[in-house]
Amino acid sequence: MPNWLTLGGAAVALVGRLGFGGWPCLIDGFAAAVVAGFFLLIPFLARGAGGGDVKMLFAAGAIVGWDRVLTMLLMTSLAGVVMGVLMLAAGVLDGSRLRHFMRSAFDWRYDRKAGAATLAPKDSACFRIPFSVPIAAGVFGALIG
Repeated sequence: MPNWLTLGGAAVALVGRLGFGGWPCLIDGFAAAVVAGFFLLIPFLARGAGGGDVKMLFAAGAIVGWDRVLTMLLMTSLAGVVMGVLMLAAGVLDGSRLRHFMRSAFDWRYDRKAGAATLAPKDSACFRIPFSVPIAAGVFGALIG
C-alpha cells in the first residue's frame, strides 16, 4: 500500500473526527488507531506482515473509532482466515510453511532441519496473503454492524 493512501487516509480520518466531534473525538480515533496498529506490530517485527498493512490498520482504527476497534480487528482476522483458506483451496497460496510449522510443533519424529531446507524463501510471493482486502472487509463490517 502506498504511504499517500494509508497515512493520508489516517490523516483525513483524524481531521474529519476533529471537525465533526472536536478534540474528544480526535483523541478517540487516535487511541483506536494506535491499538489497531499495535495489533500487527509483532507480526511486522517477525517479518510476517508488511509495513503497509500496519499503516492501513492504523488508518482503519482512526476511521472506526474506539467503540468499534475490537469488532473491526475481529472481523479483519476472520476475513483474513477465510481469504487464506480460499487461497489455499484455489492453489494460489502454498501451504508448505503451514505444514512445516504444524509438523514441527506436533510431530516429534519430524526432521525440522531437513523440512526447513525444502521450503521456498520467506519472501516468495506464493506465501503472501494481501491483507488489505481483509482489513477493508473488517472496517466495512464494523461500520455497518
